[in-house]
Amino acid sequence: MQFLFYTLFAVLAVVLDQVTKYLTVAFIPLGEDVPFLPGVLQLTYVQNDGAAFSSFQGRQGMFLLIFVIFTGIILYEYFKKPMAFTKFERWCIAAIYAGGLGNMIDRLRQGYVVDMIETVFMEFPVFNVADCFITCGCALLMVHLFFFNKKFWKDEKKHGTEG
Repeated sequence: MQFLFYTLFAVLAVVLDQVTKYLTVAFIPLGEDVPFLPGVLQLTYVQNDGAAFSSFQGRQGMFLLIFVIFTGIILYEYFKKPMAFTKFERWCIAAIYAGGLGNMIDRLRQGYVVDMIETVFMEFPVFNVADCFITCGCALLMVHLFFFNKKFWKDEKKHGTEG
């Protein structure tokens, strides 16, 4: 039943991502800046055929392969060999997956990812809502794993569970 909630969360995150991308393409000309939070954020429609910081440009096949492998690992882990993830960590994984799926939809449909959020107060690449889900999900997952989930790091061999 919990898998259903994680899936529903991921679907809602993907819908939010896709709606923001649709609105960006519909209302902001490519490359044009629209003030959003003056001095903090502006909206700038950019087409990115790479990954973070425009790395790996034009490598759509590689992104698809990584996404398919990530999907397989998640499904295997959840249904076949559950790891000691907490519920919170599973929500983080769902956020990471949703962000990846949102960007993968763009890559498969258009050959590039629509980015639109630009920081004004610092030099940083333009990003999108899916990137926010990926980044926040990863950061929260790592912090939680390192500081709050001691069970995840326990060595199974010490507990006599080796085959």
